[in-house]
Amino acid sequence: MSISLSLEELMSLSLAGDQNAYTTLLQETVHLLRPFLMKRLNNTQEIDDILQEILISIHKAKHTYDGNRPFKPWVYAIAKFRIQDYWRAHYSDQLTQAIDLTELEENLEQNVTEIHFSYESIRGEINKLPEKQAVILQMMHQEGFTAKEVAEKIGMKESAVKVAAHRAYKVLRDKIER
Repeated sequence: MSISLSLEELMSLSLAGDQNAYTTLLQETVHLLRPFLMKRLNNTQEIDDILQEILISIHKAKHTYDGNRPFKPWVYAIAKFRIQDYWRAHYSDQLTQAIDLTELEENLEQNVTEIHFSYESIRGEINKLPEKQAVILQMMHQEGFTAKEVAEKIGMKESAVKVAAHRAYKVLRDKIER
């Protein structure tokens, strides 16, 4: 297949059933879209996946292509929709994680106020916890450090300290309730 054919001509031949033209069209489309995607996405690992999604969308929508109109705007429109889908999914995941962390922090604050105990009275149970959880509880309750201060002292992220403390509280609560 001659590469000298325009994208519009390749699409017309593809719609007429020419597999070679279709293969060439898809290859040329990848060369056209890769720089387009690289300018819009920071995650280069995702570009190949998004390109694949775009090619699938082109295949599914090729019957909608109007041969009297330019090919590139049609392809770029499809690409923009797939990029929007990517961003929607990407930010949705981040938003879900942020909401989960917020809920965890609220639960942690609730658990701290609900559980009134003497550190000494449950020291044996605390010592049975994984070492990091035991250290975190000791620093927070016996020594009075905040989660942020504990994180700085032991080299963890504040959110990781809160998660570890929350898990430790849950284990202790379950043991106390038995």
